[in-house]
Amino acid sequence: MRAILCKDYGPPESLVLEDIESPTAGENDVVIKVHNAAVNYPDVLVIQNLYQIKPPLPFSPGGEVSGEVIALGDKVDTLEIGDRVMAVIGTGGFRDEIAVPAALCMPIPDSLDFKLAAAMGLTYGTSYHALKDRARIQAGETLFIMGASGGVGLAAVELGKSMGARVIAAASSEDKLQVCRDHGADDTILYKTGGLSPDEQKAFSEEIKNLTDGKGVDVVYDAIGGDYAEPAVRAMAWGGRYLVVGFVAGYIPKIPLNLTLLKGTSLVGVFWGRFNLEQPKDARQNIIDLLSMLQEGKIKPHISGVYPLEDAAKALTQMAERKVTGKLVIDLGR
Repeated sequence: MRAILCKDYGPPESLVLEDIESPTAGENDVVIKVHNAAVNYPDVLVIQNLYQIKPPLPFSPGGEVSGEVIALGDKVDTLEIGDRVMAVIGTGGFRDEIAVPAALCMPIPDSLDFKLAAAMGLTYGTSYHALKDRARIQAGETLFIMGASGGVGLAAVELGKSMGARVIAAASSEDKLQVCRDHGADDTILYKTGGLSPDEQKAFSEEIKNLTDGKGVDVVYDAIGGDYAEPAVRAMAWGGRYLVVGFVAGYIPKIPLNLTLLKGTSLVGVFWGRFNLEQPKDARQNIIDLLSMLQEGKIKPHISGVYPLEDAAKALTQMAERKVTGKLVIDLGR
């Protein structure tokens, strides 16, 4: 079978496509014939050894897949051969077949397209956990999203609207902001890339506050970090919650903690992978909720590009260069 392999840490172009042996199912595993695998920003980091997940070399990137079950371990009694499933697996998805613990698989209905199934688990799972479990966002509150056109950000736009929030989306180009508006954003803010001067930080904070008549935002969803973090904290309302989701800007910001004291705000970490390990029943219920929302038309992953397996490096390069809106998907050609 075919597999994209990371044999040495490096940029996407260092990946290789090889034929390897097909996997076998351990006693608690299933083997999935992969139809589609999603591309996420952590894939860019893990192949460079810059992410908290550090699989041993060689490995395949790709943290979420959809496909059909083709083999069962001896102790698996929750799935059957031929079941359509989605699974969030951390790494390993960019290959024709993969063995995964049955507990990681979620059956999907026949009506759900494999591409959509592959594209929703990590991003919508992260954003739903962030808004529902960590921020406990309420209808009528204002949600400000930085990095709103990316995978997790666009999921947060849709979920925030479905949960009754007013959504302000921030992104780095007008094209990206239009995608946010198309997915329900009430207001948008254009920000520059490459860092902000102190005056630009102040102006950014004022622009956020102006959209709330000076009150500030109730929840900040920050997938960017960098120079954008402190201005967003300064633009928060009393009792606000600041969701720490990621650091795509390239460095981890240092936020003056006196700001949280003065505003009565909370800095809240969002690590969906750890949430899955610590609270697997809650995490699984969240995915069930999301599948229901998808079938009801409340959410729909925005797939901006589909690549064949042999072009996986090109997809990862697009992701690394932040040229992607929503999700990219690898199609295994089933």
